[in-house]
Amino acid sequence: MDIAVYLLIPLVGLLGATIERKLGRIDRRIARVERKVDLVMGHLGIRDADPEMDQVGALLLDGKKLQAIKVYREVTGAELKEAKDAVERMATRL
Repeated sequence: MDIAVYLLIPLVGLLGATIERKLGRIDRRIARVERKVDLVMGHLGIRDADPEMDQVGALLLDGKKLQAIKVYREVTGAELKEAKDAVERMATRL
């Protein structure tokens, strides 16, 4: 019984690490797709007409990046890193 537990623990750890790496790759791929969509929308002159996003932009213009990230998270339900990356992309377009 003890041997099975000792063999199972590294297996679970390895499985967890594998899943984490795959999720990291998926996150990076999604971020690349979002950047490309943002570039295409910018090239076509299409703007996201969400009024809450206008508030995020206004906060960025006022130099309140942390508050902009907070509002972005509230509006979209995004995780902290995703919101930070999105707000930084918005800041480069302003």
